[in-house]
Amino acid sequence: MCVTWGDEGSFSPSGPSGKPAQYDPSFRGPIKNRGCTDIICCLLFLVFILGYIAVGLVAWVYGDPRQVLYPRNSTGAYCGVGENKDKPYVLYFNIFSCILAANVPEAVQSGLRCPTPQVCVASCPATPWTVGTDEFSLTVGEVYGQNRSFCLPGVPSDMKVRDSLEQDLCPRFLLPSAPALGRCFPSANDSYSFISGEVIGSMSQAVSGLVDSLNARDISVKIFEDFARSWYWILVALGVALVLSLLFILLLRLVAGPVVLVLIVALLAVLAYGIYHCWEQYRWLRDNGAPSLSEVGFTTNLSAYQSVKETWLAALIILAVLEGILLLLLIFLRQRIRIAIALLTEASRAVGHMMSTMFYPLVTFVLLVICIAYWVTTALYLATSGQPQYVYWAPNTSAPGCETAPVNQTCDPMEQSRNHSCRGLMCVFQDYSSTGQVQRTLFNLQIYGVLGLFWTVNWVLALGQCVLAGSFASFYWAFHKPQDIPTFPLTAAFIRTLRYHTGSLAFGALILSLVQIARMVLEYIDHKLRGAENALARCIMCCFKCCLWCLEKFIKFLNRNAYIMIAIYGKNFCVSAKNAFMLLMRNVLRVVVLDKITDLLLFFGKLLVVGGVGVLSFFFFSGRIKGLGKDFENPTLNYYWLPIMTSIVGAYVIASGFFSVFGMCVDTLFLCFLEDLERNDGSRERPYYMSKSLLKILGKKNQAPAANKKGKK
Repeated sequence: MCVTWGDEGSFSPSGPSGKPAQYDPSFRGPIKNRGCTDIICCLLFLVFILGYIAVGLVAWVYGDPRQVLYPRNSTGAYCGVGENKDKPYVLYFNIFSCILAANVPEAVQSGLRCPTPQVCVASCPATPWTVGTDEFSLTVGEVYGQNRSFCLPGVPSDMKVRDSLEQDLCPRFLLPSAPALGRCFPSANDSYSFISGEVIGSMSQAVSGLVDSLNARDISVKIFEDFARSWYWILVALGVALVLSLLFILLLRLVAGPVVLVLIVALLAVLAYGIYHCWEQYRWLRDNGAPSLSEVGFTTNLSAYQSVKETWLAALIILAVLEGILLLLLIFLRQRIRIAIALLTEASRAVGHMMSTMFYPLVTFVLLVICIAYWVTTALYLATSGQPQYVYWAPNTSAPGCETAPVNQTCDPMEQSRNHSCRGLMCVFQDYSSTGQVQRTLFNLQIYGVLGLFWTVNWVLALGQCVLAGSFASFYWAFHKPQDIPTFPLTAAFIRTLRYHTGSLAFGALILSLVQIARMVLEYIDHKLRGAENALARCIMCCFKCCLWCLEKFIKFLNRNAYIMIAIYGKNFCVSAKNAFMLLMRNVLRVVVLDKITDLLLFFGKLLVVGGVGVLSFFFFSGRIKGLGKDFENPTLNYYWLPIMTSIVGAYVIASGFFSVFGMCVDTLFLCFLEDLERNDGSRERPYYMSKSLLKILGKKNQAPAANKKGKK
């Protein structure tokens, strides 16, 4: 079948992009009398959700997140809960044994891998203390006094100090410590000269490394103080971002044309200046005898090419070609640019009539938080579903008396024997049990949870797109605006989407989720093979990653337009995706022009909102702008960049939420506009629904209505 181009860059009906939409006298916008679509996918999604809930219940029954949230003492009891409710911290008798055993990461993760006794304490030691050699013959009660709380529970006060130290019942010394992650870690700036022994040589370096990696207490406190002093000003900055985003969208109905024109002229001016700068650099290097490219040759020092005249000549040619292409596009696509500007103006009008749509991202955000929080909780419970396993450990298995020690054999920390002749023999944590049905299928359950995360998150995003599309479609297909716009278009679209199209949304979300999981697996494999020297393998991996990235982008584009067609016509996902794709292919030039102009405009809007809030935050939190009187003074901060970055990130999130709604509005109105062109011809029986500005740009008009009908407003 031959392909020919019709008016305004559309394919003719004889092309492979399908036939244009036919006129339907009963069509008046989003169809209300519709049926459920993709029922099989809906049932599959519901069954999957039930299984996802079952996984959560299994994880809740067998898991124990206290293994991660709370540290344990040597007996395996949790600190901060139960009998140790008033003792939230764990103290290591000799924390340097953890460092010497190279088990710091494991010690932090489990709290039990350190081969030294651990005891739950109410507070960490504040002052240095050590047992003198002349005190070994005294009793524990006489020597330790108030420090006796740092001994293991049940140590009799009349026990000799020598016996308590040999049996590891009490610490040999105490260091000034601060709690971090529920554990007492020594402070790096304290002196340890009062301690004797072989460890003293490496103690200072070990403590410094330990504190640098774990003990961020001072920084955390300062950050908390900064947030406590500036949180209301951060909220003010976020409020400014919200107002700016809303005003920008609403004012587009008045300034969309001038803004787009200014942005295009600015882009042309930047390219023109680039051409001028490259020419000046090239002329100066040519006149001053600069080396040529052949003289410099190939070098990894890229700055050397700045003094090569051919570099600037090549840049000049590239910029000149881009400038020429842009000018030609502006000349030959000026009509489509005008249509795009008119659609942006119409989208601003639609948002103005449906202000509730601007706050729908809050609903999406809440649902996303629920999905992510459920997955995090389930994954945490699953990861802690095993029982802790303990084995005997000795610091030196070749020492006298340790030849027959049961090293690496299982033990019970509650009943560990201290009468063995091997000095330092301890019962320490090894890992979590992998026995049991839940533990054996733990990996499969985690995979199920990951799929559940991707599927539910993509379904929530699809729900938001379909709901907004249904709302904005009801605006476009209202013949008399705003009289014919439904009273609660957003609510009606939400109920309609949930009732009829849960399966279609699940279908599209599943396809996208599988591609995203495939990308994640590929990234994991690439990370594991990053050290490989095989250039061919790296090239193949890069090609696979690129293909999957392109596939994901295409599926997102196809899903987005399919959801718009679902919201309007109520058909299943495959039919809607096909119709949307064919409709866009029949108007491919309009799609490209509108997409790029919308991206340019929304980028400028985000830059305006985020940049404005960032500049105001910088001048305020750095003290360059004074507060508004005594009650609204500038906060005194430790790190003034912290609220600035928080305000900037928050402003970007708010602007992205508002502009995502506006982008969905533009896409929906665009598809409706294309359908309107194909369905109607401007006659009394088939009038156009588009605005008068679009009719004027296209050189079309509606015939005068009959005497018993009002004209289109």
